Amino acid sequence: MEQKCKIGGEGLGNRGLVNEEDRLSELPEALLLHILSSLPTETVIATTVLSKSWKSLWKMLPKLKFDSRYHQTFSENVCRSLISHKAPVLDSLHLRVEDKGDALEMGLWIGIAIARNVRKLTLKFVFQEESLVRIPSGWCSFNDTLEILKLKSCILLDFPSLVCLKSLRKLHLYHVKFKDEESVCNLLCGCSSLEDLFVHRESCTDVETFTIAVPSLQRLTIYDDYCGEGVGGYVINAPSLKYLNIGGFNGLEFCLIEKAPELVEGKISDIFEIANENILESLTSAKRLSINLSPLKIKYPIGKIFYQLLSLELRTFSYEWWNLLSFMLDSSPKLQILKLIDPYRFARDDCPVGWEWSRPKYVPECLLFHLETFVWTRYEWQREDEKDVATYILKNARQLKKATFITKSIIPENLKKLEKRMEILNQLACEARASKSCRLVFESV
Repeated sequence: MEQKCKIGGEGLGNRGLVNEEDRLSELPEALLLHILSSLPTETVIATTVLSKSWKSLWKMLPKLKFDSRYHQTFSENVCRSLISHKAPVLDSLHLRVEDKGDALEMGLWIGIAIARNVRKLTLKFVFQEESLVRIPSGWCSFNDTLEILKLKSCILLDFPSLVCLKSLRKLHLYHVKFKDEESVCNLLCGCSSLEDLFVHRESCTDVETFTIAVPSLQRLTIYDDYCGEGVGGYVINAPSLKYLNIGGFNGLEFCLIEKAPELVEGKISDIFEIANENILESLTSAKRLSINLSPLKIKYPIGKIFYQLLSLELRTFSYEWWNLLSFMLDSSPKLQILKLIDPYRFARDDCPVGWEWSRPKYVPECLLFHLETFVWTRYEWQREDEKDVATYILKNARQLKKATFITKSIIPENLKKLEKRMEILNQLACEARASKSCRLVFESV
């Protein structure tokens, strides 16, 4: 054993270091490039001092990432790196710029990246002062290689004519501004292969009517921070849409979804006080829904049935949420999974004074024949409205296999509350259940 240690320690000498270097250098080039692609490009360039064989390796990187926070000669480094890049295809270019002076070279950067057949382009401009960078529209006039485009902050999009981004599949817009409504239409209508659109807006001050008319669109996410008094809104025409996620619409003038017959999944949250909307009506083809709406502030689609709906998730904090539940149960004959969620982690006041639940006149078809799973997260065991709804579900869901009630945690020192909760939960467990095979589960968070 001692002899082996001696050979390993003294016998190798400098040769041991050489071997270690050779091990690193002899890794397959594809593996080295994959490892280096996860690092900032400036850091990768610095690795050229490690080995002669690494001197030009960085030039073949499929992904380049630059951040002006970490380099003083940012603009010069970006230009030099892009010009020196030798890979046949540039998979990804990510630029984060905090100095407006550096942003003046943006047109050159994008031009070189387009010439390198860039597939994914991410631009983020973060300035201290109120200022916007205008994206050059020329590079959008015709491009058949760009597949993913992400634009973030302090960017102005001005498209006086139709763009042509033939291969663009994903477009993500974070807090960018449009010059006018025409620019919105010219951008979206010029993306004939667009499948995924993400829009996060701060207000309707740039464009009042935000029109999304994209026949190929399959996934749409919109979050709007606007909180005003009925100014502007959205018009959505997406006949191929399968996944819809919208939220934060508070005080908009309208939200009209004209065509979405292929919708599979919808998530609607934090939407209040919209003067003109058809949100629920546009969701009737969905199989899975997550809804966080005020029942008093939306239109009920009279005569519309959710024939495909199998799974429903409903928030329970809005006033008269129970009436929205009744409507959805009545309108969803094939519902199999029902989840009720209280978003508040702490106990709220007891049931609202004068509350009245408009129960379904007849037991809904889904309770009689299809509902198998019922989950209530943060169930308020002391509230009369919630106890009434829970009892109704258990008494009428004939095919129910499992009912889970997840209550809010109570500190062990509060013995009275613990005893009261156990008493009420025991009462709930003793309630008659339509399904003899239903398993009742109580948990706490």
